[in-house]
Amino acid sequence: MSFLGELWLFLKTRKKFWMIPIFLVMALLGGLIVMSQGSAVAPFIYTLF
Repeated sequence: MSFLGELWLFLKTRKKFWMIPIFLVMALLGGLIVMSQGSAVAPFIYTLF
């Protein structure tokens, strides 16, 4: 959790709020790939990429 706190302080200090949506999309796609490992949905998700 300290990583998220440091990331937030960096974004707030440097006024880089436009990077927040990029990090959110990357986290969602990463979570989708991790959750789909070994499931029946995996072949359908991999066709998106």
